[in-house]
Amino acid sequence: MPVPVKSRVAGKRQAHPPTRTQLEAGDMVSPSVEQEHSSHLQSGQLSFGRRDRIPPANDPRTKVVDEAMIARGLMTPERLAEIHQVGGEMDRIDPPREHFAQRAEAAVELDREQRRERTRQRKADALRRREERKQEIAHQQASDIIFLGRGVSRSLGNRTSNVDELTRRGLPQMATPADVAKMLNISISRLRWLAFHSVCATRVHYVSFEVAKRSGGARRLAAPHKVMARCQKWINEKILSKLGAHSAAHGFVKRRSIVTNAIPHVDREIVVNLDLEEFFPSITFPRVQGLFQRFGYSPSVATVLALLCTECPRKRVEFNGSKYYVALGERSLPQGACTSPAISNLIAYRLDCRLTGLAGKIGWTYTRYADDLTFSISDGEKSPTKLISVVGKIVEAEGFQLNHKKSRILRRSTCQSVTGVIVNSHPAPRRDLVRQLRAILHRASHEGLAAQNRENRPNYPSWLRGQIAYVSMLNPSQGAKLLQAFLALPAED
Repeated sequence: MPVPVKSRVAGKRQAHPPTRTQLEAGDMVSPSVEQEHSSHLQSGQLSFGRRDRIPPANDPRTKVVDEAMIARGLMTPERLAEIHQVGGEMDRIDPPREHFAQRAEAAVELDREQRRERTRQRKADALRRREERKQEIAHQQASDIIFLGRGVSRSLGNRTSNVDELTRRGLPQMATPADVAKMLNISISRLRWLAFHSVCATRVHYVSFEVAKRSGGARRLAAPHKVMARCQKWINEKILSKLGAHSAAHGFVKRRSIVTNAIPHVDREIVVNLDLEEFFPSITFPRVQGLFQRFGYSPSVATVLALLCTECPRKRVEFNGSKYYVALGERSLPQGACTSPAISNLIAYRLDCRLTGLAGKIGWTYTRYADDLTFSISDGEKSPTKLISVVGKIVEAEGFQLNHKKSRILRRSTCQSVTGVIVNSHPAPRRDLVRQLRAILHRASHEGLAAQNRENRPNYPSWLRGQIAYVSMLNPSQGAKLLQAFLALPAED
């Protein structure tokens, strides 16, 4: 309620208090107050808020009005304080719209900051996980092998070995690639480098070259590099040599030779020679891997060992100035690795069993020297064509193929030969070989040994000495005469 205003005339009071429209600026503000706040009026700092709100006491315009009202006696300071207290309470209970806008802006800014903080935290967590993953991968690469190339790595996670089977066979106990590296005395990284399979490689572990075949054409050999050869030698000595070949197998077996392979077929009516086509190339990586698993090794160890013992046939090409070795086929046994002969005998063990059983059932004798299959019988009435037909089916069932171009049926009336050994009446060398050696030694006694090397053989004297030793193995008396003539040759510079 407005307080009655005293009149300027002393002793008189107006009947009715003046309204706001009757009060002018000069009546509201004393000269001292007006001078005090003239700077605010001139600078435009006064605020004009909403009319449904009691302005705050610290507002410059409100201060001018409050002081004017006090100065004119329209309001006491206590009453003004009470009014402003009521206004503050009203603002607290029902804040103005600007307050909500400020609160909303503050909330939005807080949310933005929280999002930025979460983003920073996620980035920090991702970076930390990447670093941990890098360290984990580095540790795993240094201590384990989980990938060795496409198409060959799916079994590396299976580390379960048949310990009882390995113990029974007397084989080294290995279950993980780390065990293989330890046995080979090499690091995990070196083992990964040796065993890794790549279709297009920039470097290979073999030196490839070709040698001429006696029957024509060329045979491609692959000699392993030093580290690979050392690993294959350990596998051959510690694993493969402890697994015996079938009694019918005479190739690459200790105390067996072409002579022991020929003796069972001496003095027979019919001798049948068959040949396995692409013998080593047909023994591929999956077959070698399965072989090591049958011995009791885990799929992981079997994979590593099979990769060390196989290689792809490759062709050297150049692209953009770089050299590459491109695979031309599946991984298989390389001709030149010391492990290939023993593995081939073990892979062919079931074939030898089946062919030995077949031969014994129908009265034939069977032996095998590498890829040469030999059957013989004393009964000349037996049909060899039927035998060849059944053998071909068994060979195909065991994952091989017969090379029918090299199939031979030899009867007693012809020169019967088994792996180069004549077996008509007794094991003997070929006559043309003995005649050739005699002619070489006779001419060498007059013209010198070097003049006889018409085929430019390297280390010709050693080759000749080896041929004489071969004859001595089959016919000691003939070999002794040839050796005496060789030792009697004049020394050459």
